[in-house]
Amino acid sequence: MVDKLDAELIALLAAEPRLGVFEASRRLGVARGTVQARLDRLQRSGVVRDFAPTVDTEQLGFPVTGFVTVELASGEEGRDAAIVEHLRQIPEILEVHRVTGPGDLMVRVAARSNSDLQRVIDRIGGDRAVARTTTVIALTTMIDHRTVPLVQAAVAPDDDRTNEEEHD
Repeated sequence: MVDKLDAELIALLAAEPRLGVFEASRRLGVARGTVQARLDRLQRSGVVRDFAPTVDTEQLGFPVTGFVTVELASGEEGRDAAIVEHLRQIPEILEVHRVTGPGDLMVRVAARSNSDLQRVIDRIGGDRAVARTTTVIALTTMIDHRTVPLVQAAVAPDDDRTNEEEHD
């Protein structure tokens, strides 16, 4: 569970990932040790997984985004580890999710062009566990990947930052 201070800290670091602990504490109006302790707790609990840079795939030379639905062959559903390892070997694959509906997996792919996307799809289908794929191409991204609004929504409505131990 996160509180309002956690949410403010996460929002601040999402906006400025290179911001130091001292500057974050100054902007939030809390002690440096409080910010460090909060960061440590958020990482230990898995709420904050990393501080990696956000990469723009288009600027990297991969302007095409595709969503590939993968249907597994009958009897292959139990091969999760093998199919995941197969997909992990394809660098253009950004995410893989097990889903409900007509397919078994939803795969987000970045490609250099439509023909490059076809190459990636062929590679995905190169495993015997894959029965078929269906692909849609994203024309534009209306809302990019985000988490800060979700973090803010996770804060209890009656939470406030009046706890004296949090302030300098």
